Amino acid sequence: MFANKNFQFFTSAGGGGSPPPSVQYLVVAGGGGGGRAGGGGGGGGAGGYRTASGFAVTAGTPITVTVGAGGAASTTPYSAGGNNGSNSVFSSITSTGGGYGSSADSSQAYGSPGGNGGSGGGGAQRLGSNAVGGTGTSGQGNNGGSAQVYSGADSGGGGGGASAAGGTVQTAKIGGLGGNGSTAFDGQTYAGGGGGGSQSASTVAGGSGGGGTGGSSSVNATNGTANTGGGGGGNGDLAAGSGGSGVVVIRYADTYSAATSTTGSPTVTVSGGFRTYRWTGSGSITF
Repeated sequence: MFANKNFQFFTSAGGGGSPPPSVQYLVVAGGGGGGRAGGGGGGGGAGGYRTASGFAVTAGTPITVTVGAGGAASTTPYSAGGNNGSNSVFSSITSTGGGYGSSADSSQAYGSPGGNGGSGGGGAQRLGSNAVGGTGTSGQGNNGGSAQVYSGADSGGGGGGASAAGGTVQTAKIGGLGGNGSTAFDGQTYAGGGGGGSQSASTVAGGSGGGGTGGSSSVNATNGTANTGGGGGGNGDLAAGSGGSGVVVIRYADTYSAATSTTGSPTVTVSGGFRTYRWTGSGSITF
């Protein structure tokens, strides 16, 4: 049928096609560290959670990706609290690090609010004074839970999550639940708040999406889960939890070509009609 049989068929490693005009993104910041107080520090707030589709990209222009670290936990009762998580960035999109869980005021005389952030950290109360949770960032997360007085018992509010505020102190000596996170387009749940610390033997659950468990009088708190932006659990005399690191994920239809270059070793998958890049460390991408 053909006069010349010397044909070669080339298949691009990227699947062929042109670069994508736009992508869908998920940017989750690092979660806040939990507080440590004599009775119970506040849970760390989840890292800010931002996602949308239709984000325009330009072929040949590198895009910076920054994955924020989780905030360190408070190591000393009655200190200023844990530490805020670090921001995550994709191009012009920035998600704010989670607010720290409070450890009650250094004067040991009254309650102290949680830190502000993507989601707010839980407050911690001391010697009969209420303390409010930190404030979350609009469009990224929710407020931390407050620490209300119950017969003077110390305890901490839960850290806020992407889809729910942190819980207030439940009863005397039992901290507030961490706020739940949100489930993203990759099917995973991110940005849960850390549970508040308790003065009793009861541990307190963190929010879905990597929130650390709030500790008790006999059990250490747990860290927020790495690469979920979960807040660290609060605690009392025992150890509080650090916040979980963040993550950046993008995807677009697999009919478009693969990126021409990436740094930061993203995980690349092609499934369900989409090409997905997932960074757990900072890097870049160029289409």
